Amino acid sequence: MEGCVDELCEKGGFDRWQLRYDNAVRDGQMISTGQVIKGGAGVPAALQALKGEYYKAVGAGKAVGLAVGIKNTGIGNAMADIGRAKIVIKSTDCVEVHHGWTEMGQGVHTMAVHAFCEETGLDPSIVKVIVDTAEDVVCGMTTSSRGTSLVGHAVIDACRELNKDLEKKQLKALAGREYRGEWRCDWTTALGAENLPGNEKLEVATHYSYGYAAQLVVLGKDGKIECIYAAHDAGRIMNPTLFEGQIEGAVHMGLGYALTEEFKEEGCRPVTTKLGRMGIIRAKNMPDVVVRGVEVRDPNGPFGVKGVGEIGLVPTAPAVAGALWCFDKKRRYELPMREPERL
Repeated sequence: MEGCVDELCEKGGFDRWQLRYDNAVRDGQMISTGQVIKGGAGVPAALQALKGEYYKAVGAGKAVGLAVGIKNTGIGNAMADIGRAKIVIKSTDCVEVHHGWTEMGQGVHTMAVHAFCEETGLDPSIVKVIVDTAEDVVCGMTTSSRGTSLVGHAVIDACRELNKDLEKKQLKALAGREYRGEWRCDWTTALGAENLPGNEKLEVATHYSYGYAAQLVVLGKDGKIECIYAAHDAGRIMNPTLFEGQIEGAVHMGLGYALTEEFKEEGCRPVTTKLGRMGIIRAKNMPDVVVRGVEVRDPNGPFGVKGVGEIGLVPTAPAVAGALWCFDKKRRYELPMREPERL
């Protein structure tokens, strides 16, 4: 899609940044699923965050590639998304926050602590996050963007009754009490449901939230990647360090997807089972990555939060392809683009 936009700009003599900015989805406009975005459309802000670098590189005669992306949060499509949490007051020095998500490096425990402290004002040093089947806080499958939103909502809900009690009593007096919270999104619609008989007035909402991003790839005079600028709209950045690390890692993964990684098979079997032979880019070969945080708050996210899971690498490959076309005027139509030696 981004390649088509670039071709349109080439044939029509349009500016690649300006055409994308002028036509970026905004609040009140419809996306491809038929859903009208009621708030939080972050593509324009993400593009604005890259405008200066884009025109500076173009003005210097460098080859650049620009791409934007959108990624839903939650399962959606008429399937329920449910988050649950339980807060247990153990003592003045220990508060347990239970939830049902697997912490696999995506920071869901950190989000739980942030949400709890944001709501109660209590010190994070006394908070212990626990995931235990016996605690009966079932949340469904673990995915990072979805977990971030749902654990935040659930903890906020659990904190409502706790805050009422804290208005009357000290934390010490609440030892032994439990507070449960839940957030449920069961109002999304299936794709094409509006076309079924009787659904003519159905309001399409395939997902409750979306994340947005824009990335800029700048090549040096030798055609090698000089820098990647990644502007990502997280709604609200709860933990800047985790946010930056997530986007840097995603750009690394996106570059491998674009240029070097390939899962080869022969007779439906992997050619190799060695991860080191998959073409993953070595750390020493990574170009500079500059992460720009954008905060266009989402109406359905806790504190306005949006997920930054999969969206992190959505724009990377098309931005690389656009930069390569700008360098040598050749269109690439396959991934990987097989240019690891030069790039």
